[in-house]
Amino acid sequence: MTDPFGFLRIPREAAPARPVEERLGDWREVYSGRLHLPLVSRQADRCMDCGIPFCHTGCPLGNLIPEWNAYAARGDWHAAYERLHATNNFPEVTGRLCPAPCEDACVLAINADPVTIKNVEQAIADEGVRRGYMAPRPPQRRSGKTVAVIGSGPAGLAAAQQLTRAGHSVTVHERADRLGGLLRYGIPEFKMEKAHLDRRIEQMRAEGTVFVTGSYIGGGGGGTDVGGCTDIADAAELRSRCDAVVVATGAGERRELPVPGRELLGIHQAMEYLTCANRVREGDYPVSPVSAEGRPVIVVGGGDTGSDCLGTALRQGALSVVQLDINPEPGADRTDAEPWPVYPRTYRISHAHEEARGREGSDPRLFSCATLRFEGDAEGRVRALRLSAVEPVGRSPLAGTERALPAGLVLLALGFSGPERAGGLREQLGLELDERGNYARDAAFAAAGGRAPGVFVAGDAGRGQSLVVWAIAEGRAAAAAVDRYLTGSTCLPSPVAAHDRPMTALGRMRYGDF
Repeated sequence: MTDPFGFLRIPREAAPARPVEERLGDWREVYSGRLHLPLVSRQADRCMDCGIPFCHTGCPLGNLIPEWNAYAARGDWHAAYERLHATNNFPEVTGRLCPAPCEDACVLAINADPVTIKNVEQAIADEGVRRGYMAPRPPQRRSGKTVAVIGSGPAGLAAAQQLTRAGHSVTVHERADRLGGLLRYGIPEFKMEKAHLDRRIEQMRAEGTVFVTGSYIGGGGGGTDVGGCTDIADAAELRSRCDAVVVATGAGERRELPVPGRELLGIHQAMEYLTCANRVREGDYPVSPVSAEGRPVIVVGGGDTGSDCLGTALRQGALSVVQLDINPEPGADRTDAEPWPVYPRTYRISHAHEEARGREGSDPRLFSCATLRFEGDAEGRVRALRLSAVEPVGRSPLAGTERALPAGLVLLALGFSGPERAGGLREQLGLELDERGNYARDAAFAAAGGRAPGVFVAGDAGRGQSLVVWAIAEGRAAAAAVDRYLTGSTCLPSPVAAHDRPMTALGRMRYGDF
């Protein structure tokens, strides 16, 4: 176990990021390579090894946090790596991208600073790779069953790896020209370098998973533009050739901003902008066709995607960047409506916000404001965004608060409203939409696969836009349901189903079985 008095004598100390000036000069991750292991071990020693570890409930994957904290505190990186992978297929991803709800659920967070769980997770994952622990784990036997996974985002990859290791023949179909979904084209390089993703995909290939890019399953329906896809297949025909299908297409239906002037040039969806920036890093373009260089940039939307746009615009040399949030500015502390251990809406500063403050001298965000309209020049290009303050509850514009901000590039980071409506995937597989616009399925991934037998839905396509850690958890849960559907039983852990159960010793053993 960890030092029983560690939380009393050791203050919280997060891993230091590179200086802002240095980060803005390149696209490398904000941390300077390998995290300092003595610091990580010392911080892991702050873990109280609680009798009821609420960090488990804060983590959708049910990560065995006190266990790998204890190993990290002792410097046993191999054991820590094995316990980390008992519940998480891609800890090097979650250690970089997850907002760490586990830290807000840490018992120390009741009246002190929580353990730096996210830093410890990333350090264990990276050290395991450095020491050669990330070896392929091909199955010892083959089931003779075939599974198609549609989508190669975190949910699809997690489901595919679990099913391959269970002995099934798995083929992952990805519409884009490269694998990874939003991990590839939505997440900026400075948050996660794509070498981590490539390494995992190579591990999965070595285990036996087959990947097909440019494969648009259900494409062409309803006049859909299939772009550069080289393989366009009917989803029903694919289902007839496979024993099961996992739909992990994500929530790609982007929300719009229907205000006057939306048609002006220079107004783009955030994912269009981020994809172009990531393609530059992949070598597809010498410079981005949608660049912030020399322009006043406005990001509409206060979430993580907006923050990613902010950091990208700063690195591209934007003249100025402002991020608009319709919500009121949160306070520094929890409210009574968000008691511990829930993940609270508090004032948080991302690395991109820190960079903007370092360059501009102030927080780039404007809270409690809404876009009224866009104004353009004679050439039809956006030149200003007119906004007003809003009421905190009804969000109605407040009279007398209207003003204009200069704009040469506007990025709409308003989130997503479910899976893409275009194409024929839904009709061809017999899927239905729930009241929120996501693919309907039962919460426990029942063996029948919902209304379409043998078809399972995982990740944002069924849950709605959410965290990467939820996508991985649902991919693992879907894999367990598919395995049970194909064989009658399963030894694969199901974190979504297990999430409501206490983490007893038996529960821990079941999570570590695979």
